[in-house]
Amino acid sequence: MKIYVGIDTSCYTTSVAFMREDGSLLADVRRLLTVKSGGRGLAQSEMVYQHTRNLPVVFAEAKAAIAEQLQLAAVAVSSKPRPQEDSFMPAFLVGEGYAKVLALSHDAPCYFLSHQENHILAGIWSAGGPSAGRFLVAHVSGGTTEIASVEIIDGNLSVELLGGSQDIAAGQLVDRIGVAMGLSFPAGPNLELLAQQGHGAAASIPVAVRGLNVSFSGPETEARKLMDRGVDPQAVAAGVERCIAESLGRMIQTAAKETGVKDVLLVGGVAANAYIRSRLVTLVTDNGLKLFFPEHKFSSDNAVGTAYRAMHLHRM
Repeated sequence: MKIYVGIDTSCYTTSVAFMREDGSLLADVRRLLTVKSGGRGLAQSEMVYQHTRNLPVVFAEAKAAIAEQLQLAAVAVSSKPRPQEDSFMPAFLVGEGYAKVLALSHDAPCYFLSHQENHILAGIWSAGGPSAGRFLVAHVSGGTTEIASVEIIDGNLSVELLGGSQDIAAGQLVDRIGVAMGLSFPAGPNLELLAQQGHGAAASIPVAVRGLNVSFSGPETEARKLMDRGVDPQAVAAGVERCIAESLGRMIQTAAKETGVKDVLLVGGVAANAYIRSRLVTLVTDNGLKLFFPEHKFSSDNAVGTAYRAMHLHRM
């Protein structure tokens, strides 16, 4: 059986995906990088070290899940954060090197794309769209809060950045407040559970959006003040989620108004949050916008988009 292999070595997850020729997923294996208790991130050297140790393990797990004899058709890998010439991060070198060796050893082509393009393609694969030639993407994760216009030209993605965070990302807001509450890093899943009990009386945290740009450092300061005053952590967690949802809603509506584009794909770990998704639907669908949400597990870091890309490029 011919397969297409995708690899992604992001800031906090080692990911491998195997895909069939028909686009169905054979294997999707990920391993979170380990952050010490109380920590809020990792140095690049530590990311490189952990990815180097993790990749053979996740490949073994992926292969063990498949009984058929495999024939590698092509490999694709996330080699940088964004689709820009000067985009670089050492963590992606691990996956890039592994992909090159794998392709050479099987006499197969190796394709390169950015981590952001991987997210977009995984989102399209999972959500079944957008299918329009041009659409908006809100990429909302631990390290990124951006809104972009995407065009598909001759099978390739053309990503134009429209706006985004001017300081910390939405995921950093979640992680910083979550860790301050004593939650483990990354704090997203546990803060979401905490917030579920607080939405009836969510704390008021200001939204700082100007046009297509957003700031989350001010909301972080306000959330910390609320915690210092003894406000219920559930209410603060709910306030953080509401602030993020309202911020994204305003940015998406502004981008749609300025571009005339109505289809919006949301990707990234923060975009998997159930409350944020529900709130966004309420905020923007009255304006005729159509939101596309991948399955939750394909919003967070994964390698499915790279495998999907390898399949398409190999067929061209």
